[in-house]
Amino acid sequence: MSNQTWTIKRILDWTRGYLERKGDEHPRLSAEWLLSNVTGLSRVQVYTNFDKPLAPSELDAMHDVVVRRGRGEPLQYVTGEMPFRHIVLHCERGVLIPRPETEVLVDAALEGVGAAPLSFPAILGEAPGPAERARPSDQDDSPEGEGPGEKAAEPEEPPVLVGPGCRVLEVGTGTGCIALSIASERPGTRVVATDLSPQAVALATRNRDALGLGHAVAVVEGDLASAVDPELMGTFSVLVSNPPYIPSAVVPTLPQEVIGYEPGLALDGGEDGLDVFRRILELAPQALAPGGMLCCELFEDNVGAAAELVHAQGGWASAEVREDLTHRPRVLVAIRAMG
Repeated sequence: MSNQTWTIKRILDWTRGYLERKGDEHPRLSAEWLLSNVTGLSRVQVYTNFDKPLAPSELDAMHDVVVRRGRGEPLQYVTGEMPFRHIVLHCERGVLIPRPETEVLVDAALEGVGAAPLSFPAILGEAPGPAERARPSDQDDSPEGEGPGEKAAEPEEPPVLVGPGCRVLEVGTGTGCIALSIASERPGTRVVATDLSPQAVALATRNRDALGLGHAVAVVEGDLASAVDPELMGTFSVLVSNPPYIPSAVVPTLPQEVIGYEPGLALDGGEDGLDVFRRILELAPQALAPGGMLCCELFEDNVGAAAELVHAQGGWASAEVREDLTHRPRVLVAIRAMG
């Protein structure tokens, strides 16, 4: 058997069987994903190239990723990427893997973006304003272009402008999946994404730059909104977060694929799973503009209690719980009163 040629079909079938024996819940999908990652073929191309033999380097790479997946390492960490809504994100160990149910959270945030007023003339950070950038220096009367022996100036990175559109604050951005989905699906929206983890901030920044969204998304390191420009507080139309929300007693019961690889900091929400949510709720009145939206993804057993905390705080026009793709209560959506 070792003398036979390892074609796409043969390695696909062998990998599916191997992962099935290792307990993979979706062995065929995993095999397709791993093979696509190693060969550079799309999943459709995998099925139209069954007779194509793998190069020795591809076989070596396939062996490595199949062993890692067989040990239970999440596919997203093995391949280093995953699709989320309409974008593809880089993933790495130490940063929470986006989940399909988080797409419902993005849907809710996009509703808040759509309902926002279109009047926010300001700039994030310290970049000069549009008029200032467009005006030549009073001391600069040289002709356009570089002179003899002069080196052209490096182009400045465009500032993150807040023009027509709205401002969104995301707390705990992780890979950046929420912030980057909002910015890519609603051009003109400006997002400030924060995270306490330096690794998450670095990864979200790389994802932002790979998607060409540096003009729309600012990623900052800090606890909740501690690193956000104070002048922006009270101007956000949406505050969105997928905070740690698993009750501490439930964390050890999660699948080994989760607790064995993903960061506990992004999972454990304290005794009732609402420790971080309570802090976000305290932040919301300071961050949101009147009529702004708070939307959070939470645990199915504590999202109702979170809604009660919103009502008890006061100052909210409404608070509702929405179901995820599996019809479990998952997302809290609350609207600040206008007054």
